[in-house]
Amino acid sequence: MSQTLKLHKNIKRVLFTGISGFIGRHVARGLLDSDYQITAIVRPNTDPKRIQEFAKKVDIEKIDLSDIHSLESFLNKNQFDYILHIGALRGGRNFFKTDFYKVNVIATEQLVIYALTQHSNFIFCSSVGVFGAIPKELPATETTPRQEDNYYHYTKIEAEKIIHKFVQKGLKAAIVRPAITYGIGDYGFPYMLMKLVDKKTMLLPKKRVMIHLTHVDTLSDAFYQLMNIAFKPGSTYIVADRNPVELSKFVDFISWELSGKSYPRNRRIPAKFFDWSILLAHLLKNELWTSRFELISRSWYYDSRNIYHELKLEPRDTIPAFKVAIDWYKELR
Repeated sequence: MSQTLKLHKNIKRVLFTGISGFIGRHVARGLLDSDYQITAIVRPNTDPKRIQEFAKKVDIEKIDLSDIHSLESFLNKNQFDYILHIGALRGGRNFFKTDFYKVNVIATEQLVIYALTQHSNFIFCSSVGVFGAIPKELPATETTPRQEDNYYHYTKIEAEKIIHKFVQKGLKAAIVRPAITYGIGDYGFPYMLMKLVDKKTMLLPKKRVMIHLTHVDTLSDAFYQLMNIAFKPGSTYIVADRNPVELSKFVDFISWELSGKSYPRNRRIPAKFFDWSILLAHLLKNELWTSRFELISRSWYYDSRNIYHELKLEPRDTIPAFKVAIDWYKELR
């Protein structure tokens, strides 16, 4: 990046974590054409292909967020106006709990301490998982009880506690809690659904299940807006599509887009079989499959109205907005 650009008075310095991930890539793309000078922290062993599009547009700093000493040393030598902390170890990954805690909690604390000292705006990507995979009340709101139903959710809850503690000391922070996010390039839960529907192996419970997803562009817009407004310190935003959708109708929509037919009705089974599967996965201490069985057999949705009122975001409806993910999936297959 040229010295002229770095010295431009309108350039805002941004420290960015998570740029190699699905959400981070989309958020970063939305900032490239604006007056931001981005420094991205990436793991030293990150596949170059995952950050290739940013190689000549942002400054890359190779630091593992679990290496707290290196992170602290780097922060002490630099100044930033904004910190967008999106990087994290996600649930279901093959890491030790100590790694999850270092990356998701202790590294967050280091970034928070730095932001408070430097008077930087701190925007944190948390998760609706702080309410558990299945919230105790629907729609989930800021007052909904937190659930430490898996270790990933526990680390996000702890990170939020740290942020709120430092807000009381003067930290200018906002917390963004996306629901499960979909879009081009995501291989998570939505991709799994499309693959199962495509192969006609998706089993549905014989009951009404409501789910609530997030278009990645809505999430990117939320981060961009928070970079450009004077938000109230400690503000929290659940980011999700305008309304939840009924799982069976959603599966039908995917099926029509993929094959031109409704999803077979004989793929519905009694809900109790999912209850047994959840119990078995829990007994086997398999957090990933426990969550997957829960997500397709129980309702989960959230109150996201404040992102449309306060952040002035464009409302999106999962049907038909999810078509962007389906078209991408069709290209892959």
